[in-house]
Amino acid sequence: MDQAKLEQNYDRYKSYGYGEELLPKKPEQRDWGMSNYITLWMGAVHNIMSYMTVAGFFVLGLDTTQVLFAVMLSAIIVSAFYALNGYSASKYGLPFAMLLRDSFGVKGAIIPALIRGLVAGLVFFGTTTVVGAESLNVIFARFIPNYMDLGGGFTLFGLAFPTMISYAILWTATVLLFLGGMKTLGKFGNWSSPVVYVFIIGAAVWAIKIAGGFGPILEYVPANPSSSPLVFIACVSALVSNWAGPVVNMSDFTHRAKSPRAAMIGLPVGFILSYILFAITCVALIAGTEIAFGEPIFNIVHAIDKIENTFAVVVLILALNVGAIAFVVFANLLPAGLQMSSLFPKKFTVKTAGVLTAVVGTLILPWKLVESTTTLFYFYSFIGSIFGPIAGIMLSSFFIHRKRVLNLDNIYVPAGSNGEYKNGYNPVAMAVLAVSFILPMSGAFLKGIPFLVRMNDFAFFSGLIVSFVLYTIFSKTLKSSQLN
Repeated sequence: MDQAKLEQNYDRYKSYGYGEELLPKKPEQRDWGMSNYITLWMGAVHNIMSYMTVAGFFVLGLDTTQVLFAVMLSAIIVSAFYALNGYSASKYGLPFAMLLRDSFGVKGAIIPALIRGLVAGLVFFGTTTVVGAESLNVIFARFIPNYMDLGGGFTLFGLAFPTMISYAILWTATVLLFLGGMKTLGKFGNWSSPVVYVFIIGAAVWAIKIAGGFGPILEYVPANPSSSPLVFIACVSALVSNWAGPVVNMSDFTHRAKSPRAAMIGLPVGFILSYILFAITCVALIAGTEIAFGEPIFNIVHAIDKIENTFAVVVLILALNVGAIAFVVFANLLPAGLQMSSLFPKKFTVKTAGVLTAVVGTLILPWKLVESTTTLFYFYSFIGSIFGPIAGIMLSSFFIHRKRVLNLDNIYVPAGSNGEYKNGYNPVAMAVLAVSFILPMSGAFLKGIPFLVRMNDFAFFSGLIVSFVLYTIFSKTLKSSQLN
């Protein structure tokens, strides 16, 4: 689309009542270069939830070599999906909420937008914040005698009183950072990544040292080893699901790309390089502490608590929480705010929607989801089962059905218009979304059907493949006259 035509369309779309954040970005508004995408997730990669997920790999029986391979394979897969699902936005400058209209219809887009912005934002905010709160307990316990005995054993819906205090502190810090706006977030991102990296590297060095070198860590085998390729694939799927949210709404970042090339190269390079250090640090901390102290550790915070030097413990936990806050704000509160404000502009701003997400994300009792490896992987199976299908439909729609060409007049329509599809819903996309979610998710409950159980184990991949295939078949089979 040439600049003159874009300017003409931009003014017309603006006359329909679309806000600045929803309109396609003009050339002068595309200010993200390759370096922005290389550094996008550098700090957020090192969040406590990701470390717990990899610790679960050892619990399920993978050895160090298998874990390293699983982590790096996950990084390659995630970065590939980032590039693929971010391409259309980098080409046309469309934010996620509007891009969804091409696949799901003007009204149908509300459903996946709510799923991404609200459902995932709620769950990831709550789980990441409660895990971060548990890490703050470790710091407070080192300076406040009997901190963990505060409240005399009082709990509220299963959450201990000391953790309530830590949760409230971290919740407030996260929300205040989010409310600071994009300028504050940008400054936070600029200094947080170097801070995280300095202390993460220090933790890896410490863990390697107490284990007697990297050799023993590489040779480490868990107490109950598993050689099943199905377990390996399930672990990869779980870690991919941890980043499935940004996979789905990557267009919220790539629509500001100076060129498609900036995002297509920058995203994979940055994510894979970041994951190399993440992989080394994970296996060093998890395997190293077990080798040194003789006990398996699922919660990475407990591994850090083994460090005798209090200063090192404090700075490392704070560094991990910086990464966690970056993950929550950039990958959850911000998308939640963007989607809710775009869907209900009269009721929400980006900030009010983000705060609502933080409140409700606490009310769902997120600490129940991270009690064990089992509950954590059930959580990932749900996330994978819903995000995989959305990503699959979007990819099939743009690359197969649309042949990488979008008609923005079907996306930006006057108030009251249903756009390309009758009643505003693409029936193929809505049906495929339902089927592709139900199939893998049903495996979590129908344990007597091995095929569905396996689909649930690989939820993200199952949902994405099923939706991609079904949407490709039916969008080609059904004539447009049947859809309009």
